[in-house]
Amino acid sequence: MDRTKEIAGFLRSRRARVTPEEAGLPADGRVRRVPGLRRDEVARLAGVSTEYYTRLEQGRALNPSAEVVDAITRALRLDDTEREHLTDLLYSGTQRPHRAAPATKAQRVRPGLHLMLETLDHVPAFILGRRTDVLASNRLAREVLTDFDALPATHRNLARYYLLDPRARERVGDWARIAAETVAMLRLEAGRYPDDRRLADLVGELTLKSPEFTGWWNDHRVLRRTHGAKHYHHPLVGDLHFSYESFQVPGDAEQTLCVYNVEPGSETAQSLRVLASWTAPGIPTR
Repeated sequence: MDRTKEIAGFLRSRRARVTPEEAGLPADGRVRRVPGLRRDEVARLAGVSTEYYTRLEQGRALNPSAEVVDAITRALRLDDTEREHLTDLLYSGTQRPHRAAPATKAQRVRPGLHLMLETLDHVPAFILGRRTDVLASNRLAREVLTDFDALPATHRNLARYYLLDPRARERVGDWARIAAETVAMLRLEAGRYPDDRRLADLVGELTLKSPEFTGWWNDHRVLRRTHGAKHYHHPLVGDLHFSYESFQVPGDAEQTLCVYNVEPGSETAQSLRVLASWTAPGIPTR
């Protein structure tokens, strides 16, 4: 990534969404040629000079103090994930707080986690690694989403599945929202690891092959997915509704366990039992 362009794009997009009224600024009678806040208004709200904020937005004032980052965060009404992303972009090289380059070797899921996935045999569960790579999944996850184990190793990726697999548009309810959120997850990781070549290759592939990707990427939205709702449509059992939870794996900050929970006694719970029985090992699927 060109970090200068990333800083400029992110800060411009964040100030464009905050109106002067929301920021508590009085009308000044000037013609407003840009949406949201002007640079001088952000500077005033943050308590810095317009010249300094301009240099900051242009990527010419790196490694600012924590106090300045906090002030910009408040002025632009950033959430915790956006503040983290801004910090990643603003701090250069070894100055970037607690951020190391991701390891180049392939990620591996330890045996105990594989066993846990199989123990969770009544709900879909899987483990994501860097770049939303799907490192491991249980049988119901492979049935509800797609059989990642059957894909080439380079294609076992959640963002790639959502954006490039035509079946995902049929399987995933509210596909556009879920796909856009996944792009925002990649955006956050790109800020953390701007020199990750495999991530850059993935972004390049998605840019070329997905009509929607560039627009979502240029929104500069960032997201850390922790919990929420998912809806899938399975060709055998119909609609499935989940409440998902995501957990950082103890001992490996770059692996995330994702579990799709269901309400006991719900239609989805019944459908999953049917799906599990129909697709049990040794039983041919229709």
